[in-house]
Amino acid sequence: MIVIKNEQEIAIMREANRMLAHLFEHLKSMILPGITTLELDQEAEFFIRSRGALPAFKGYRGFPATLCISVNEEVVHGFPGTRRLRSGDIVSIDVGALYAGFYSDAARTFPVGTISPQAQELIEVTKKALEAGISQAVPGNRISDISASVQKVVESAGFSVVRDFVGHGVGRSLHEGPQIANFGKRGKGPVIREGMTLAIEPMVNQGSWEVAIKEDGWTAVTADGSLSAHFEDSIAVLKSGPMILSAP
Repeated sequence: MIVIKNEQEIAIMREANRMLAHLFEHLKSMILPGITTLELDQEAEFFIRSRGALPAFKGYRGFPATLCISVNEEVVHGFPGTRRLRSGDIVSIDVGALYAGFYSDAARTFPVGTISPQAQELIEVTKKALEAGISQAVPGNRISDISASVQKVVESAGFSVVRDFVGHGVGRSLHEGPQIANFGKRGKGPVIREGMTLAIEPMVNQGSWEVAIKEDGWTAVTADGSLSAHFEDSIAVLKSGPMILSAP
């Protein structure tokens, strides 16, 4: 079900998502060689709760943590734990918060120390793919216009789009309609309307698009062991175009 939001509801969602932007800035200063993924998770939970919100992912369908932390070949839904980050790693952090009855949702991929040029290119292309997708979130377009724009940027750079996971609507529920694939042909799916709030989230692999799920039942990894990056913003569709809710 696609839920249209009014101006007041979008204002609340802006506050909920701005919180995540500030959280990312805070975590960025901590993402150094030697820190554990659990330490990042604990800091994020404290940050969110101290601002009058609740971690959206913790307990969701049994997920045990505040952050999805995915390192290197891990695509999404990685568990925080005792793993220590090392220079050369890339780490994707996906996080949401529940604030004043509305959910926020965003993701970023960060370098740890000095990373390879190939890993840096993967991060930059994934971010550009997100920006291209967001640019299509205007009234009158179709949902697949977002999808096709993401795919074009990714595949033009020689990378692949993960097909097993998709973006989605977001609002009073963490996952609302419509689903937003990161691949496809333009002109398909629901018409984009003013008041839609969408979480657009390309996941991009260096190698094949195929993924596998680890024994924990959650952590998705690239099937060929290649690196993966993940960027996500929640946006609101306005008459004037997309507003990035999860911007600082």
